[in-house]
Formats: sequence, C-alpha cells, structure tokens
Amino acid sequence: MSLKNISIHDTAIVASNTIGRDTRIWAFVNILKGAVIGENCNICDHCFIEDEVVIGNNVTLKCGIYVWNGVTIEDDVFLGPNVVFTNNIRPRSKQYKPLSLTLISKGASIGANSTILSGITIGKYAMTGIASVVTRSIPDYALVYGNPAKFKGWIDEEGQNLIHEKEGLWRSNSNKYFEEVNGILKPKI
Repeated sequence: MSLKNISIHDTAIVASNTIGRDTRIWAFVNILKGAVIGENCNICDHCFIEDEVVIGNNVTLKCGIYVWNGVTIEDDVFLGPNVVFTNNIRPRSKQYKPLSLTLISKGASIGANSTILSGITIGKYAMTGIASVVTRSIPDYALVYGNPAKFKGWIDEEGQNLIHEKEGLWRSNSNKYFEEVNGILKPKI
C-alpha cells in the first residue's frame, strides 16, 4: 500500500494494502488484511472492516460501524452512525456456514442505527430512515423506514421526494423525470 495521500490515525490498525488515494481512516478503526477500500473514503472512529469486504469510492462510514464478510458497498454510499450489518441469517457459535451476500448499491444512504439483514440488496440511491430494520431488498430510488422498514415513497439522487405527475411518471424538483414500471423506478431517458 502506498501511504501517499492516505490519512491514517495513529490508533488505527490497518492490515489491508488495498486502500485508495485520499481516504481518511480515523481513531480506533480496525481494517483486516483482505479488505478493499476505494478512493476518497471517510472511515470514522470505532469502525471494523473484515477481510472479504469491498468498499467503493467516495464512501462515508460514520462512527461505530462493523462491516462483516459478505458485504459489498458500491461508490458514493453514506452509512450513518452505528449502522448494523449481519452476515448470517441463522448464526450458531463455531458453526461456519456460507455467508449471505449483501449489496449496498451506488449512492444509497443508510440512516443512523439502521439494521441490515444479510443477503439483501439496497438499490441505487435508495434511502433508509434512522433506526430502520431492513429485512428485505429495497429497489432503486426507494425511501423506506420503520421496523420492519416499509416503502414510503420515491426519491431522486439528492434524496428529495419525487412528485407524482401521472400514472407511471414521477418528477424531481430539478425536472428530471422517472418512469415507474411494475414497482421499479428508472430515470426517463
């Protein structure tokens, strides 16, 4: 690992040699050897990242987040303080089962204290409210919250609520249009 343009606090334990430029790693962080971390990330105090984790570029992990094997976090994701990941639906002590794979897609935002069940996908630019318990996959551009987290509406890339124009057509405040087909929202090209 080239330490050029990487900031690592003196109390951090960083065994990975795959950390991108301009990434900041704060106090009491522990990153295991096989972890892959992209460029321009901000990993705040008291985070733990296991061996088989992949984190993209421009990702923010606020304080107190443990990212277990089987979790992939794509570019531009925000994880609020104390987000909880799981990686085994039926854990038992000293019984090692195949891990469920969890994907946090590009641009998603996960609210503070949210719990993410293993084996799900959180879609592009989706958002969970604080303390949400996410037990199933979330589509792109969806806003969910609660326990269990439920769909509450559609949002754009900036997290603003979309305005319903007519059947199957939604608009953002910046006049970008989205089409909804079979419960899936996509930008209208």
